[in-house]
Amino acid sequence: MRVVGAVVGALTAVSVGLGPDASAADAQSKQWYLDPMQTEQMWKVSTGEGVKVAVIDTGVNANTSSLKGQVLVDDVPEDVAYRVTEDYSGHGTSMAELIVGTGAGGGIKGLAPGAKVVPYRVALAGLESRPEEYEKAPNAEEALRAAADTDAKIINMSFGGMTSAEAEAAVKYAASKGKLLVAAVGNDGFPDAPATYPYVLGVAAVDSTYTVSKFSEKSSSGFADLAAPGEDIPAWCDENFREYCEGKGTSQATALVSASAALIWSAHPDWTVNQVTRALLDTASRSWPKDKPSKYAGYGFIRPRVVLENPSYDPGPPDVDPLAKINGGDVLAKAGARDASDGSDSGNADKAGNSSSDPSTSASGASQAPGKGSTGGTSAAGSDAEAAAADAGDDNTLWIVLGAAAAVLVIGGAGAAVLRARRAR
Repeated sequence: MRVVGAVVGALTAVSVGLGPDASAADAQSKQWYLDPMQTEQMWKVSTGEGVKVAVIDTGVNANTSSLKGQVLVDDVPEDVAYRVTEDYSGHGTSMAELIVGTGAGGGIKGLAPGAKVVPYRVALAGLESRPEEYEKAPNAEEALRAAADTDAKIINMSFGGMTSAEAEAAVKYAASKGKLLVAAVGNDGFPDAPATYPYVLGVAAVDSTYTVSKFSEKSSSGFADLAAPGEDIPAWCDENFREYCEGKGTSQATALVSASAALIWSAHPDWTVNQVTRALLDTASRSWPKDKPSKYAGYGFIRPRVVLENPSYDPGPPDVDPLAKINGGDVLAKAGARDASDGSDSGNADKAGNSSSDPSTSASGASQAPGKGSTGGTSAAGSDAEAAAADAGDDNTLWIVLGAAAAVLVIGGAGAAVLRARRAR
């Protein structure tokens, strides 16, 4: 029986009042992170041109104002099931716009507007209401393998519930092909796959005060590698594409990390996935030691501009996985010693398995799960945890410099900025 995965994000009931013909300034004024991240300055160096991002999700509407010319439907495998790319919830289109949107016609402006998206429509929560389409749609692991065999450099997975042995094997197969795999860590505090698997960058969400979101995964293991904006961000309200609502979730944060990677890879097309990953981790903003990543925010808040503004930045060796210790070795090196195409390797035991095989309990509300009932907020934990965090001292207050301005990234919960006992079965 097919297990329905769930996209990881939620929409509030409050519309931001933006239709597809609203002024671009209206939509982009809701994208609070664009100015602090110094996007205009970054785009003078790189817009993501030449990089393709596979978006495995609910489909992508290539006809929104912001996505016209940005979606490569012809790059989707010719299998009939894959060629159905209609978005059945609006979630996948929102992710695509956050990555490559041009902002035209009042649409969302993507962080990497020069990049292109290749859409993979899979059976996630919501499609079961269309039984015939649901039965024909590929599973996420099938789409992941298909995307791995293309020239897309980055694979964005803003969903959870990918919990089978076949799914883990598909992740390892895609990693062996040199793809950068980016996934949402999950909402409602629970970790979710594929972010829990080796060779996947797990992404946590923060709000506009750079506080880790209440809903962002906070298990004792900790699966976040990076943090990115994930609250109060415009997203399509539904599959009718009439207006945007305020979105929240680790889904949105994941899309912004994928876009950041596209900016870097475009500027340095000869870099390997190891070097792009290292650049993201090394330049992330944090106050804790790099060798002691935060349980809830990983290596810190994404700052691709630090790489782009430094033409002499050293990305390190191309053949060394910067996360090899927790991944159990470099999958690219292993692939060189054997044929990885059959996906028979059972995966690495150093990264934790899923806390829940039921996607409805893992992360999000309204149009998606993981994150059901997530309410956001400016704190990452409840009052008891906040009190414990306050007692813990400055390890929980993280100063991050975003250009000329300094902002505080607050991680709620006692002992948040300690070394993660993560990804251990």
